[in-house]
Amino acid sequence: MKPNDLPMANPWTLARRAERMNPSVIREILKVTEKPGIISFAGGLPSPKTFPVDAFAEACAQVLRTDGRAALQYASSEGYAPLREMIAAQLPWDVDPAQVLITTGSQQGLDLVAKVLIDSGSRVLVETPTYLGALQAFAPMEPEVVSVASDAEGVDVDDLERKTGHGAERARFLYVLPNFQNPTGRTMSEARRQALVERAAAIGLPLVEDNPYGDLWFDQPPPKPLTARHPEGCIYLGSFSKVLAPGLRLGYVVAPKAIMPKLLQAKQAADLHSPSFNQRMVAEVLKDGFLERHVPTIRALYKRQCAAMLDALKTEMAGLNVQWNSPDGGMFLWVRLPEGMSAVELLPKAVDKGVAFVPGAAFYASEPDPRALRLSFVTASVEQIHIGVAALAQAIREQQQPG
Repeated sequence: MKPNDLPMANPWTLARRAERMNPSVIREILKVTEKPGIISFAGGLPSPKTFPVDAFAEACAQVLRTDGRAALQYASSEGYAPLREMIAAQLPWDVDPAQVLITTGSQQGLDLVAKVLIDSGSRVLVETPTYLGALQAFAPMEPEVVSVASDAEGVDVDDLERKTGHGAERARFLYVLPNFQNPTGRTMSEARRQALVERAAAIGLPLVEDNPYGDLWFDQPPPKPLTARHPEGCIYLGSFSKVLAPGLRLGYVVAPKAIMPKLLQAKQAADLHSPSFNQRMVAEVLKDGFLERHVPTIRALYKRQCAAMLDALKTEMAGLNVQWNSPDGGMFLWVRLPEGMSAVELLPKAVDKGVAFVPGAAFYASEPDPRALRLSFVTASVEQIHIGVAALAQAIREQQQPG
């Protein structure tokens, strides 16, 4: 019998954690948006117009010319020391570079946090709603993910305390995105940040603060990070994806020294180190204050596109009982459909009309809001935004009056 003639029974037994892994709803929707003519408000993709191609071309040549052999070699798991020093220096609290761990995107930071801090059955607290990618990262560790009530200002600290739990059921941490949150675009107020940090410190609850969008403010920067107020009680995640380019796959974790060794060990087991060549290129680009010149151009572009979407929503959704917020930065805004409607049911009808979005239900750990949906305003042009919102409004009208 030839090898190809052997029986084809499946010999693989999946780990229990694999059963908890699910495909990204957003990634699946993005496949739909690849169809010609679709205007996509679905993906959380930075605008390619913001990618500093020329700066990286120069940095690439410089790194290869002056440090090529080291850049192409294996490197330390902690990350390139000059880049870690730059990160520590630009953060608004006192950070030792030894507390900075370079990661393969901030998504890897979530994975490392999950591996180090979550046991099967551990309680983890999240905002309502929260980042889908965090739910994906936490899920294989088999936690009990508990949603904390949240409003336009952020986490409800009284509900947080009620849900923290006690003893063996005590929550391991609260995961939170204070700035221009994905998916809602909301920003936690100064008062709520202070109240959250004080309550978390009082009850001994660690915080995991994710801040990929914090530099993308429109008119004024957001309040200082949670971690700046309570460094020993927080793990901070940052990213270069939104201010430089996501294809670099570079992010970072800033953690208290007590937890850093275990995060480093998890990093070593995952991939040894993030691409050393990319790290050196980013350090080369950043060394002369490049971000101070570059990021304002991103803010200006996104502010114009956000204003265009808000204007289009006001015009096209008139009389439809649709609600939305007005973010102060970031890449997203949050929409609620009229009573009785479902964003999941609306999506295929919207795609038929040439526009795509992400239904909001995927961003809830429990009790999803079927009426919610997320719109991204950063990759479509102003003209496309107006056309796409008009198409979305027409889909809503037809959904309200079928036939």
